[in-house]
Amino acid sequence: MTTTIDDAEIAKFQAMAAEWWDPEGKFKPLHMLNPCRLDYITTQIAGEFDRDLRTDRPFAGLRILDIGCGGGLLSEPMARLGAEVVGVDAAERNIPVAQAHAMQSGLEIDYRHTSAEALIETGEPPFDVVLNMEVVEHVSDPLAYLTACQRLLRPGGLMICSTLNRNPKSYVMAIIGAEHVMRWLPKGTHDWSKFITPDELFTLLGKAGLDPVDRMGFVFNPIAWTWRLSERDLSVNYVTASVKPQTP
Repeated sequence: MTTTIDDAEIAKFQAMAAEWWDPEGKFKPLHMLNPCRLDYITTQIAGEFDRDLRTDRPFAGLRILDIGCGGGLLSEPMARLGAEVVGVDAAERNIPVAQAHAMQSGLEIDYRHTSAEALIETGEPPFDVVLNMEVVEHVSDPLAYLTACQRLLRPGGLMICSTLNRNPKSYVMAIIGAEHVMRWLPKGTHDWSKFITPDELFTLLGKAGLDPVDRMGFVFNPIAWTWRLSERDLSVNYVTASVKPQTP
């Protein structure tokens, strides 16, 4: 079975698995970014599927796949909003961490140690939404990986994909700043050469059979110590939304 899993990348996250739910640990950057990510994700899903976020369980009836789920930082909010959630991760040690936390939180989430390609092989029913956050820069073949994600979506389904831009600023911020100066992440967590520009990602999404419909930046304010969404600044972290075309 063909796979886009990069074993060296998986080993990095295996080593950090126990720290997923520590807001001051090695995943502190994700905990800080998560409210901003959730703002974008929930708004896109609600708009695409005509859901009212003011209701108790606005995503009831939607089937959501969280690829690269880690410890469940996105899977759990999606489950609380009423979705049926499948969280998958290629790093085996992440799964029991995610399962234990979901149980403590009283949430039913289907966590699995597997990959997008393996889900296709086993005939997994299609999903309404695929969350593909901060994963594409860690795989061996981005186009093959995104194509596998597209195959897991139903026609009319939505994929949210975030990653890091590739330019001098992202090297300074994501590599030197986050890994060497702030020490938010272990050195070597990211490979700058595998970062993808927004235009490159839009091209890849199109080649994978998806229609890109939106992109926005995640911008960090070092004074307020917060993240915000930006329509103009995609220079470091950014997110995209794309839709799988309806079949004729």
